[in-house]
Amino acid sequence: MIVPRICEVLQAEATRARAVDVRIGLGYVAVLTDAGGAGVAYTPREDLEHGCSPLDGADPLAGQRLSALLAHLESSRPIERAVGVAATNALVASRPPAAVTGGDVLRALALRTEDRVGMVGCFEPLIAPVQAQVASLTIFERARGRTVGVQPAERALDLLPTCTVALITSTALITESLDPLLDAAAGCREVALLGPSTPLLPEVFADTPVTWLSGIRIENPAKVLQIVSEGGGTRRFSRYVQKVNVRLHPTGATAPAAAGGGGPSA
Repeated sequence: MIVPRICEVLQAEATRARAVDVRIGLGYVAVLTDAGGAGVAYTPREDLEHGCSPLDGADPLAGQRLSALLAHLESSRPIERAVGVAATNALVASRPPAAVTGGDVLRALALRTEDRVGMVGCFEPLIAPVQAQVASLTIFERARGRTVGVQPAERALDLLPTCTVALITSTALITESLDPLLDAAAGCREVALLGPSTPLLPEVFADTPVTWLSGIRIENPAKVLQIVSEGGGTRRFSRYVQKVNVRLHPTGATAPAAAGGGGPSA
């Protein structure tokens, strides 16, 4: 399961680092460490509980060790899991950089005209470019009414096994659906995790079907944290980050499927 692997890989670093700033905005959560590493994760607005204080705990998050924030990955509450993912990405930002290629993931993916692509999460800027290159594109989305022809998220578990390429939003970590989605995508030639929430941790995904990790590196933490606080998202902070892609095992290599768990929603 992916979450325990993340905690195991980062535990030693997390006990040494502290959060100096934590922002929970309408679009994203952001964490800044005392080493200057910053990371973000999608705010699961659809799953917020009613009330004026969606987080438990009296102590401020800023000042806590990253190990305490990392523990939120295993919370039962989506907003706390988002804090855990942002803390994960902030820790990764403080590590020596992995080998990456820059730019959009479609430049890295070798799509084929015969490919059947399953997109979990509606990445609207990618829809037309993908459709122009492949035989079919099926989109799975939790939110209703955003794009004509979108399949309900729960259908991904049934239909991803019929696809050759899977593009999966990394917010699946927050909705506890990543493990079953990776199981369903085990037969795909390419499996990419997409979005600013993506943990750029190749060792965590080395024995899963994932072939690409497509996320961001934050180049101006102060600006990104300000935008997050003001309710902004990727369109507003894109000028202050770099899109990066990390290659895992080669195309066509066989990798064991990730262990199942969690719910089906994407």
